[in-house]
Amino acid sequence: MDKIAFITGATSGFGKAAAKRFAEDNWSLVLSGRRIERLLDLKEELTVPVHVIQLDVRDADAVKQAIDSLPAEFSSITALVNNAGLALAPEGSPDVDLKDWHTMIDTNVTGLVNVTHALLPTLIKNGAGSSIINVGSIAGQWPYPGSHVYGASKAFVKQFSYNLRCDLQGTGVRVTDLSPGIAETEFTLVRTKGNQTASDSLYQGTTPLSAEDIAEQMFYIATLPEHININRVEVMPTRQAWSAFAIDRD
Repeated sequence: MDKIAFITGATSGFGKAAAKRFAEDNWSLVLSGRRIERLLDLKEELTVPVHVIQLDVRDADAVKQAIDSLPAEFSSITALVNNAGLALAPEGSPDVDLKDWHTMIDTNVTGLVNVTHALLPTLIKNGAGSSIINVGSIAGQWPYPGSHVYGASKAFVKQFSYNLRCDLQGTGVRVTDLSPGIAETEFTLVRTKGNQTASDSLYQGTTPLSAEDIAEQMFYIATLPEHININRVEVMPTRQAWSAFAIDRD
């Protein structure tokens, strides 16, 4: 097994689509997520070697234990897809439950560094051609009302990716911040805590990105010639662009 991808948040959305795309090219897969039944169902769909882990990336000890105890045939990871993450609390900052802010920080920031730190020795050992793909967001670059901690956490992803790339110079390990725009997944359902109407209205009348669109970008980044590093990819659907500045008027 010379091509092994570790994908976090593989139970749905970008992570699930990434698993299917990498499997098409006969990569072996380590898939993690909190909903083990979904992981097992996905494993049954795929025709490549798959190891599944029920894992909450926010738990540093559990992350380290899971990675340290990988079966030998899955232990030599060559691509890490840090996909686990979420948005909560679309309301403005004054109305947010503080627990939602903490959950976003713990998942989008702490979870990402937990997994990255645990896999760095393996990726460095494998060297040239290995990849770390961190899923950011356009919210990490462009502010909008209701983004508050979500956008800030994705700005962390961007800067962490840049800084990590500096520290890994000379190891051959590539680092990319992949930042999607609006994409139709379970994202808004999670953000609104199950409000299907809100989710449907967000995507109604337009053509958002799909999970498969982003998975294709992940695969492309991971399979570039080993001398090429893409620092950041910002991907929007053609029908999405930036808004004008908000101006308060009397």
